[in-house]
Amino acid sequence: MRTYLAIVDDKPEARVALRFAARRAAKTGGAIAILALVPQTEFVHWQGVQDAIEEEEMLRVEAMVHQAAGALLEETGITPDIMVRQGEGTTVIRQLLDKRPEIAALVLGAAPDGAPGPLVDFFTGSGAGKLPCPIMIIPGSLSDEALDHLS
Repeated sequence: MRTYLAIVDDKPEARVALRFAARRAAKTGGAIAILALVPQTEFVHWQGVQDAIEEEEMLRVEAMVHQAAGALLEETGITPDIMVRQGEGTTVIRQLLDKRPEIAALVLGAAPDGAPGPLVDFFTGSGAGKLPCPIMIIPGSLSDEALDHLS
């Protein structure tokens, strides 16, 4: 089954990309996978403090992605595959794309102002031609009506 992989975080452009991916999946009979990234914390001298910081961030990200998945299910009727991974974003995404051949497209949201974002920068750079699937970059400035029309 064709799966659209959307990367989500707490930025508005991630919501736009997720909405686009969900609508494409619904219209094409595909599936959606949501990946939320938890950055590794900087080294803290006391291990207990570092563990607490990492656990708190993991819980925050899990709550965010489950809220997004609930909204997606309500709107499209599709139950997404939810993944929360810790690590450097580009590395985690590349590994996931290599392991999951059913992923038909990587869907990223581009910031409406300024730089498009680190993932868009990386995946449209020199390694873009080596990816196992197309990249869909969704402008973060698109309205829900524009997304409905395009998807």
